[in-house]
Amino acid sequence: MNIIDWMKKNTFLYKSVFITVSMLYCHISYGRDTLLHKEKIVYTLKPWVDIPIVTGCAAWCGYALTQIYSKGPSTQEQILSLNVNNIDPLDRWAVRPYNAQMDRMSYYPFYAAFPLPLVFFLTGHDTRSDFLKLGFLYMEAMSITGLLGSSATFFVNQYRPYVYSSSTSMDQKMIQNAKNSFFCGHVEVMATSTFFISEVYADYYPQSKIKWLFFALSGIATAGLGYLRIDAGMHFPSDVFLGAVIGASSGILVPYFHNHKIIKNCNLSLSPFGCGASQGLSITYAFNK
Repeated sequence: MNIIDWMKKNTFLYKSVFITVSMLYCHISYGRDTLLHKEKIVYTLKPWVDIPIVTGCAAWCGYALTQIYSKGPSTQEQILSLNVNNIDPLDRWAVRPYNAQMDRMSYYPFYAAFPLPLVFFLTGHDTRSDFLKLGFLYMEAMSITGLLGSSATFFVNQYRPYVYSSSTSMDQKMIQNAKNSFFCGHVEVMATSTFFISEVYADYYPQSKIKWLFFALSGIATAGLGYLRIDAGMHFPSDVFLGAVIGASSGILVPYFHNHKIIKNCNLSLSPFGCGASQGLSITYAFNK
């Protein structure tokens, strides 16, 4: 097989590599011209808030994942009772046979999405200096993503599109994983990873003229992975859309809220206090003379 034939059969794979390399190149090449002064703190962590969030979300994900894959398979009677006409018309067109090759191919960008931000942070001077802080924020974004994704699959049994196709084998339809369509975790992870990079880049290099390019590449990568999951018969378009929205929201909002104060008044401060059995919040306002 020559390189042209390989590229035709693995279109999204080599496009994913191109997008990744492009984001890293832009970060290295253009970031140098818009470096921040190091005395400026971009993100502020709140340990009493962030640590419980990460710990709680991670604990739930660990528990939910053990339950998601132990629900048990479906019976043949349950599969035969399904009716494709009960699917929403907007999703019905995605019913197709199970495509093992597309399913397998979709895991390459999915696994690559996890370490991508960490590699990205190491390529820039400012982000490399704040690597531990950014790594923790990324962990928080992923933990929130995992909480929502695992909860959806834990509480909702929705059959994958290929279950409704007569061309899919009954054995494939009956496996437990065939009930985990809601919603698309692959796309959720990709959106969280890439949009987190885009938001961090925009915050560290606010004067950069290519900030929009990172968000555009994030959208393309997310949509491309969504296409693979639909073409594999693994998810409905609504699953992909919901995964993209939740993943992008987590990737953008976690760094956003650590970079923007809800209370803009510099004279007003809000902080926790503890004294023996008494705990609460202390509000302080400084009056200007």
